[in-house]
Amino acid sequence: MKKYYVRTTKIVKYVHFGYFCFMSKSKAWISALRLRTLPLSLSGILLGSGVAHYNGYWDLTIFILAMATTISFQIVSNLANDLGDDIKGTDNEGRIGPERAVQSGLISRKEMKGAVIVTSILSFLFAGALIYFGAKDMPSSIVIFYIGLAIICVIAAITYTVGKKAYGYHGLGDIMVFIFFGIVSVLGVYSLYAKTFLDINILLAIFVGLLSTAVLNLNNMRDYQNDAKSNKNTLVVKMGPNNAKFYHVLLILIAIISLALFLDKLKEPLTFLILAPSIILFVHIRKVMKTKNPKEFDPELKKVALSTFGLSLLTTIVLILL
Repeated sequence: MKKYYVRTTKIVKYVHFGYFCFMSKSKAWISALRLRTLPLSLSGILLGSGVAHYNGYWDLTIFILAMATTISFQIVSNLANDLGDDIKGTDNEGRIGPERAVQSGLISRKEMKGAVIVTSILSFLFAGALIYFGAKDMPSSIVIFYIGLAIICVIAAITYTVGKKAYGYHGLGDIMVFIFFGIVSVLGVYSLYAKTFLDINILLAIFVGLLSTAVLNLNNMRDYQNDAKSNKNTLVVKMGPNNAKFYHVLLILIAIISLALFLDKLKEPLTFLILAPSIILFVHIRKVMKTKNPKEFDPELKKVALSTFGLSLLTTIVLILL
């Protein structure tokens, strides 16, 4: 009876240990996906889709596929970033942000490489379906352009931190975020709906592109000291933390002005109520200018990301209702 009890106890311990390992690894994968970044990545798609609906162009299939494609691109970027920063040694004990998945040891580099490959393939599949349904009636040159754009998006998502010439380590992250989160997202998805270009959308692209860049700038201000030691020459490292604060203020102010100019062109006075939540961003600016401890930038990331998504969603809803 005693032997049976001892054996049973060991089995229970092994089961508990296995369950603990499984849950820890599952949490690590969920953390690596960085779900809090997904709403921000959807903001441009929402805005481009909202303008399309406002102008009489709407296709539910394009909307769903555009959302799926954008989410998959963002996940590829998040996983590749986790891998690249670990390989380069940037994710270390000196980093202020949340511990990364590969850094924690719960997920190996090999496993993360496999995840990057799998999600890249999925993103190509989603992008291919989006191009098929959105550009099938367009000239072949436009179809080829969109295919090339999809390939560039995946390459850009991976090479932000992966590779010897990772552009995130050379201060080019800001411009790339502006291009892909703003220009490509808003203008690209609208053209799939309407099969044409609309110049007023540039204002929305500037709005969401600059606020997305502001999120990256906050992240880089938080990690400034560790990035500098790790030779990750972000724009903040290049310009210094004080100048980065003024740069941050400009990003947000120009973004809000761009949205205001877009709303003014709608000639609907009540639409300016959309700007009401912007008060959160003005309070945020005040907080950033007073912040001296880099750790205090971390909670501000969520504020800017969610404010961007909230303003984009509110604008989209109004455009649909008008």
